[in-house]
Amino acid sequence: MKHKDGKPGNQPEKNTRVVPMTILLILLCGFSFYLGGIFCSEKNLDLRNLYNVAKAVPAPKESAVSPLQIKSVSFPECSIEYQDYTPCTDPQRWKKYGTHRLTFMERHCPPVYERKECLVPPPDGYKPPIRWPKSRDECWYRNVPYDWINKQKSNQNWLRKQGEKFLFPGGGTMFPNGVSAYVDLMQDLIPEMKDGTVRTAIDTGCGVASWGGDLLDRGILTVSLAPRDNHQAQVQFALERGIPAILGIISTQRLPFPSNSFDMAHCSRCLIPWTEFGGIYLLEINRILRPGGFWVLSGPPVNYQRRWRGWNTTIEEQKSDYENLQKLLTSMCFRLYNKKGDIAVWQKTSNSSCYSKLSKPNMYPSKCDDSLEPNSAWYTPLRPCVVVPSPKLKNSALKSIAKWPERLHVPPERLSEIFGGSASTFKHDDSKWMIRAKHYKKLLPALGTNKIRNVMDMNTVYGGFAAAVIEDPIWVMNVVSSYGANTLSVVYDRGLIGTYHDWCEAFSTYPRTYDLLHLDGLFTAESHRCDMKFVLLEMDRILRPNGYAIIRESSYFVDAIASVAKGMRWGCRKEDTEYSVEKEKILVCQKKLWYSSSLSQSLS
Repeated sequence: MKHKDGKPGNQPEKNTRVVPMTILLILLCGFSFYLGGIFCSEKNLDLRNLYNVAKAVPAPKESAVSPLQIKSVSFPECSIEYQDYTPCTDPQRWKKYGTHRLTFMERHCPPVYERKECLVPPPDGYKPPIRWPKSRDECWYRNVPYDWINKQKSNQNWLRKQGEKFLFPGGGTMFPNGVSAYVDLMQDLIPEMKDGTVRTAIDTGCGVASWGGDLLDRGILTVSLAPRDNHQAQVQFALERGIPAILGIISTQRLPFPSNSFDMAHCSRCLIPWTEFGGIYLLEINRILRPGGFWVLSGPPVNYQRRWRGWNTTIEEQKSDYENLQKLLTSMCFRLYNKKGDIAVWQKTSNSSCYSKLSKPNMYPSKCDDSLEPNSAWYTPLRPCVVVPSPKLKNSALKSIAKWPERLHVPPERLSEIFGGSASTFKHDDSKWMIRAKHYKKLLPALGTNKIRNVMDMNTVYGGFAAAVIEDPIWVMNVVSSYGANTLSVVYDRGLIGTYHDWCEAFSTYPRTYDLLHLDGLFTAESHRCDMKFVLLEMDRILRPNGYAIIRESSYFVDAIASVAKGMRWGCRKEDTEYSVEKEKILVCQKKLWYSSSLSQSLS
C-alpha cells in the first residue's frame, strides 16, 4: 500500500516513533492553551471578580447566550477633595512629569492600582445648572466655586461674581467691547463665516469660551480647548455654561482629532509660542485645519506697531516675531487672507502645487512621509513636518464641501477611506438614527427640551444620533473609539464635532459636565479590553446630578449594568428598543443628586 505521494505505507518502525511525537504535540498544545487561559484570566481579573454568569437565569428564547449577572455592589463616596477630580490631568500628579513644553499638563492616566473606586461628590451647595440659553450668561457660583479668574481678570470682564452667581459679560483680553463686537469684526474679515461655509471651529486657549458661545448663534460649532489648571477651571466654566469644551493642550502629542477637520482655528492671546520648537505647534494646527480653512490670531505679535507697550517687550522684538510667524506660515502653504487692527487671518491653501515643493531636499518644514498616518491622533507624538492633504480627495476642501446645513446629510468623500463605508451605508445610518431618536424621546421626554443641553454620544460611528437631534437645543460630543473604525473624519465632514477616546481611561473633562450620556453597544464592543466597572464609574463622574444615561446594549449585559448603576445611586428602568427585539434592550437611567456625608457631618 502506498500513499498518494508514492511512498510505502507500511513502515512499522517509523510509526513507533511517530506516536510519542504526536502525544508530545498534544501536550504542548494543551500547555499553551493553559498558559493562554492564565493570561486571559489575569487580564480580565477585575471583570471576573465583579461579574458572575448566573446559570440559574435562563436565556431568552431568541438567544443562545445566558445573560450576564452581577453580585450586589455599592460604591463609597470619594472625599470632598475629589469634587473636581480629573484622573488623567490631575494636578496632584504633575510633579511626576517634566516641565519641558508643559508636558506635565498632557494626559497622564493613573495605573490600574491607583484608580478610584468611589463616587465623586458635588461641591457644597451645588444646584442643578441654569438652563440654556440663560446659562450662557450666568451660572451658580457654588457649582464652580473659583474666584481666581474673577480676581485676576476683573478688568477684562471674563466673568463677574454677583450674589450667588457668576455672570459672563462676554469680555476678554482682546475684545474689551464684548465678544459680539469682536466676532462682528472677524466676520467682516472672513465673509465665509456668514453663509454656512465655515461650520466647525477650534478655540485654543479658550478662556471661559465666550468666543465659542457667541458663534453658536451664528451657526458655527466650536470645540473650546484649554488645559487643566489649578485655579482657572476654564473648561469647567465653559461646560457649566452649556458651551462645548474639552481639556487639552498642544504640547508633545497630537490633539485627539483627525486631519483636515476644522474649518477655522482661533487663538486670542493664548500665549502659545507658535514659532518656537521649529513651529511644531502651528504644524499641528495645519494638520487639523481643512484645506481652504482659516487660522485667526489676535494678540501678540499682531498689530505690534500699536500694541507692543502692553506686551512687556520691545517693538523690535514684536516685529521680528511677526515676521518669523509670517515666514513660517508661508513655508507651510498659508497665505495672509486679511488683517485689521488686532486680528490677522491666514488661509490654508488647497492648491497642491505649493505642497509639492515641500518634497524638495533641505526644505523646512518638509512634507510628512507616507508612514505617518494623518488621522492617527491618540497618544501620537507631534512631528516637525507638514501633513499634506491627500491628492485622492478632490472634494474635501472648504470651497468644495457642501455648506451648512446641507452638508449634514451629504455623504462625505472620506467615507471611501473607511472599510465598508459608502453612500448607501451612510444613508441607512441616518435613517436608523432618525427612528431611534424618535423612540428615545418617547422613553425620555426631557430629550429635546432645555432640561438637557450637554450631550455625549460615547461610541458613535458617523454621528447619526447627533444628526437626528440637530434641531433640539443641545450639542453633542461625538466620541469615536481609538481602537475602532476611524470614522471621526466623517463626523467632522458633516459639520459635527467629536474626539477620539479610549474608554479604558478617563475622559478629558471635569466632573458633572454632561446632562446626557448615550451609548450603543459600548460594553459589547469593549468589555474584552476594559473593566466595565470603571467605565460606569467614569460615566458617573462626568454626568451631572439629575442627568440621564441612555444605554443601548445586548440583553447579555443589561441586568449587570443596572446592578452597577444601582450601586452608583442611579435609578434605571429597562425598556424595549423601537423594534422590541429580545437580543437588545435600552436602559434609561437618572443619576441622583446627593451631597457628601462628610460635609453634613461637619455642619452638624
